[in-house]
Amino acid sequence: MSRKGKDMASTNSLPGFQMTVNPVFIEKAQELKPLLRETMASPMRISLDGGEWQAAGESIPSLHEGSVLRLDFGHHVTGYVRFSFDTEGSPPDAPALLELSFGEKELELGAQLENYKGNLTASWLQQERIHVDEFPCTIKLPRRYAFRYVEIKILAISPKYQLVLQNVDTRCVSSADILQVKAPDTQDTELCQLDKAGIWTLHECMQDVFEDGPKRDRRMWLGDLYLQAKTNYLTFGNTDLVKRCLYLFAGLRQNEGRVGATLFVRPRLQVDDIYLFDYALFFIFTLYDYYKYTGDEETLQELYATAQRQVEIASERLDEHGLVKDSADWWCFIDWGEGLNKQCSAQAVFILALEKLSWLAEVLGRNEEKQGFFTRMEKAKRAIMRLYDKDKKVFRSGEAGQVSWHSQIWAVLAGVLPEEEARRLLLQLDRLPFKPQTPFMHHFYLEALCKCRFQDKAFAHMKAYWGAMLQEGADTYYESFNPDARDFSPYGAKEIESYCHAWSCTPAYFIRKYCGVAVE
Repeated sequence: MSRKGKDMASTNSLPGFQMTVNPVFIEKAQELKPLLRETMASPMRISLDGGEWQAAGESIPSLHEGSVLRLDFGHHVTGYVRFSFDTEGSPPDAPALLELSFGEKELELGAQLENYKGNLTASWLQQERIHVDEFPCTIKLPRRYAFRYVEIKILAISPKYQLVLQNVDTRCVSSADILQVKAPDTQDTELCQLDKAGIWTLHECMQDVFEDGPKRDRRMWLGDLYLQAKTNYLTFGNTDLVKRCLYLFAGLRQNEGRVGATLFVRPRLQVDDIYLFDYALFFIFTLYDYYKYTGDEETLQELYATAQRQVEIASERLDEHGLVKDSADWWCFIDWGEGLNKQCSAQAVFILALEKLSWLAEVLGRNEEKQGFFTRMEKAKRAIMRLYDKDKKVFRSGEAGQVSWHSQIWAVLAGVLPEEEARRLLLQLDRLPFKPQTPFMHHFYLEALCKCRFQDKAFAHMKAYWGAMLQEGADTYYESFNPDARDFSPYGAKEIESYCHAWSCTPAYFIRKYCGVAVE
């Protein structure tokens, strides 16, 4: 199953897609729309024609046809770029044709459209070609960009004059106030660096909604929202933005009351036609966390029916034993991974959704419903044990009985094994195939470790995995990352990937939640 791949329209789109709008929910969401904070950023280093980087304060040589100037802003920025140009030499007798490239990493700069081999549209490549007719001039690009690096290539210019870049800056935008975030309770410098990158990743993705990435896809995905909200509570504390996103997902639903996997907020509010089994259930997870953190019973009352409906829809995929049926016609994300079977992981997500919904029903005094959810949860737990290989002490998934990290991690999170058996299961993961490919799934591995009182192992893994991105020079975390196969891309091209991605921000969550917490 492809979450955002080339064949999405034919493999992930909901048949007979329709959108149902709840105007009351949408009005509440729009009342919570935040103002964007603006700051200015300028480049810190420049490089001409592949030469050494030098401080941006030094003079910039004049540019002629074929010149390539690179700018390094020193850290990831999201916003609107402005250039000021003048000329020297003879009076300009023809326009200048420029190619501008923006990259979260340098590898994105100058990527040629005709050479692009990825399975996502090349329109996501951050490039512009512009003619400049009059000088001096200031060019304000209307499109928002997410980048650290900028390349300016002079494609064509009259030999009678040269171009001079006088100024370039970026009006950066985010709804988050980075100055209000307190330092974590640790003296570990490595953890502080990991925390800083997690906070900045989240900061860049906090726009008028929680975006999955400011470069791509620049919209809300429910799986990303779930992890963003968890991290936000312990950092920025913007509960209104979480509430806004919950109301948007509940207010823009698909056929039969389904919560869609993703929403567009521009140019108009629209739920996409993608439905994912696990993402729909993450609505319950996100609502549960929101109530636990805020105690906002009014919002819980209003959104409870939406949460309840997701369990009913998910239940339609169960067989007579209460086990999620695996087939080629259902869509569940869990993680990237060619050939990864999702049945066991999906069953565990369903168990947790029932557990959380049962608790929410109790909060609202719906005791009969609470008992019903609890009973179904116990049946689902018995069903997942049908996938447990008692001899090998592992969970299998799908008709072929596939063994993966994912199945074990989610089964541990679902609490279907005694604690000591769960601990032993986690300790043998290194010998199993199908390792996680994304920080999204690595987050749940950390959750499982912490659940089993392996906080030290969780922090060691965080340093090894997320720390490897920092060792590459990153200041925000990537969409996908495999330290053992760094050329891996779920899209077949590294330059199209997001290198500031929401679901990767959670080191800041774990550091704040578990630093200084004694393990019994």
